[in-house]
Amino acid sequence: MQETMELANSTVLWLIAFIVVALVIFQAIMFLLISVQAGKAVGLQSKDMRSAAKTGLISGVGPSLGIAIVVIAIITLIGSPLTLMRIGIIGSEATETAAAGIGASTYGVQLGGENFSYEALTSVVWTMCLGGTGWLLFTLLFTKSLGKIQEKVSKTSTKMMSLVSLGALLGVFGFLTTEEMVQSMNHALTALSAAGAMVIIMIVADRVGKLWLKEWALGFSLIIGMTVGYVTTLL
Repeated sequence: MQETMELANSTVLWLIAFIVVALVIFQAIMFLLISVQAGKAVGLQSKDMRSAAKTGLISGVGPSLGIAIVVIAIITLIGSPLTLMRIGIIGSEATETAAAGIGASTYGVQLGGENFSYEALTSVVWTMCLGGTGWLLFTLLFTKSLGKIQEKVSKTSTKMMSLVSLGALLGVFGFLTTEEMVQSMNHALTALSAAGAMVIIMIVADRVGKLWLKEWALGFSLIIGMTVGYVTTLL
């Protein structure tokens, strides 16, 4: 495991991660410049564009800090460079964590376990990268057609697309969670406490009208689940 993590934090992977993140930053800068040009073309004042940029920057702090909590846990499992590269591109800590778990289990080991070898790390990397590639290719090829698809689906049922997506996510994460829960009572209590914390946090966020609480819900739930899991191992 220690040798595998040394490879996961090697200089080569750091260089690859920096190249990928640099491309993302370049893309963000280009979008910003294009948006400024578009704003001037439609008659927006400079103060209005600065206000919009400030609002976007502030509203992005909450989700970023929420992701940071989860990133700390992912780093201990797959290393810093790979975490930086995947979160920098996809931005979904839940999806990347699930992909890493699938990659490890496909090879027949547990993510972060003692028998987590070079080959298992390679399986994790391929799973995460290929899984994210599907999103990027679909966006590239079908973005212009999504509007027409949405119109057709909406004529049948406005909730159909959201229900299909929700069902797929529940199926994937439900399968991964129950697979871990059956290992021991500690695993089950960890998952149940994290799930319960998520439900409670979301309900409280709706009642008090705090959007930032929803953004931090996953991070808080993971911390609560890991705390319960650690405490139960001491009993």
